[in-house]
Amino acid sequence: MGPIDYGDRVKIALMDSGIGLLAAAAEVRRLRPDAELVLSSDPDGLPWGPRTPEDITRRSLTVAEAAAAHRPDALIVACNTASVHALPALRARLEPGLPVIGTVPAIKPAVADGGPVAIWATPGTTGSPYQRGLIEQFAGGVAVTEVPCPGLADAVQYADERAIDETIAAAAALTPSDVRAVVLGCTHYELVAERIRAAVQQPGLPPLALYGSAGAVAAQALRRAGERAGAAPGALSPGLTVLLSGREEQLPQAALTYAEGRMLAAVSPAL
Repeated sequence: MGPIDYGDRVKIALMDSGIGLLAAAAEVRRLRPDAELVLSSDPDGLPWGPRTPEDITRRSLTVAEAAAAHRPDALIVACNTASVHALPALRARLEPGLPVIGTVPAIKPAVADGGPVAIWATPGTTGSPYQRGLIEQFAGGVAVTEVPCPGLADAVQYADERAIDETIAAAAALTPSDVRAVVLGCTHYELVAERIRAAVQQPGLPPLALYGSAGAVAAQALRRAGERAGAAPGALSPGLTVLLSGREEQLPQAALTYAEGRMLAAVSPAL
């Protein structure tokens, strides 16, 4: 096999309340090792979950516009909460100039192989009309259990090992023992996917399937970026720009706790 021809350069921006965007960013990097990445989050405003939909929309627009100022070819809304509450406003503000890709829980592929299925999500998303609508649309006759995971996103955000263990154990206790697949309904959860698998896996049963959204949104963002006319050609430049509540900084130390964060930091130029 000859050398890979990546063609035009591509710059992908990702936004989230916190470090949940690392999973999708790492998937973009795996698919396009040359991609420039802009990671825009809002540590000053954490957590977003308890905020009103109007406040979430306002903060999402601020975070997205900080990323858009770096002129990316596509923007991934790597946050389930922002996708639920702010996606229409983000698209109204930024498209068609900047393609905006939202994050949807991977319920459809999870139920395709039968069930039963559990959806792990934040308390605000669990039982919401949005999530119930996706279940009604895609689940058909498959048994689906909604599992609230209070505190898990925060534990992952701050790399609090004890809190991660405790919150995963609490959610696993609410997950039926016959579940064959778990949908990771918050982007933060994908950073601890194997710990979730270990907590839910039952002895003697086939390996538990986990369904996140990072791979799908990364692929979609690269497709949308490739559709843009006039993408600038150039040499490989896998740069990484990190915006924390609009400030250009390094990746937070907690991000380096996770393999995805270390992968991204390894190709980040020094600021």
